[in-house]
Amino acid sequence: MNTTIPYTNLITGTMDVISQSLTIPVLIILSIMFIITVVMLGMVISEYSSRKKVSVDTISKLIYDINNAISIYELETIVNNSILPKSQQEVLNKIIQAHTLSETSREALARRLVETEEEKTENTLRKTDIITKIGPTLGLMGTLIPMGPGLAALGAGDISTLAQSLTVAFDTTIVGIGSGALAYVLSKVRRGWYDHYLSDLDALTDALLDKMRRL
Repeated sequence: MNTTIPYTNLITGTMDVISQSLTIPVLIILSIMFIITVVMLGMVISEYSSRKKVSVDTISKLIYDINNAISIYELETIVNNSILPKSQQEVLNKIIQAHTLSETSREALARRLVETEEEKTENTLRKTDIITKIGPTLGLMGTLIPMGPGLAALGAGDISTLAQSLTVAFDTTIVGIGSGALAYVLSKVRRGWYDHYLSDLDALTDALLDKMRRL
């Protein structure tokens, strides 16, 4: 005996309308994500070409120079004459300029300045991190949504509609997975740079604060 669940046709029809209405938004978002990823690739290449590579030996020498400084003016000179990136120099100079503050206040300022640099790096990485996570998901949605009409067309013998649906499905899959994969690589490369940058900044900040306690 066949039993029919009440409102089955209404529910399935509503779900079909909802899923099909998502086709255009998914295609638009995937296109935007792909453009953003290509732009980010160009930015990473530009950042790599202009990026200052600071070795561990250079950081070690700076820490020794900071430790051997005999005045606030000499600390400023050491920082300004170093090959550190401009952003690191600015943070260290702000700490040096706070030499009139109490030790606790100076350390609080230094901690906040370093946290601000961490926030900047996280904001930079956020876009590619988002694309890494949702790119393949949207690609899968773009694959499955056209399959409904495609299978219905196959049942009706409409090969042309089926071919069109499959083309959309494959295109969205490629764009979604490709964008996610490229964004993942960009995030990994940048995260390595920024981790090194923040590690250097932490070491130099600690050395600077320790020296300023003793001046």
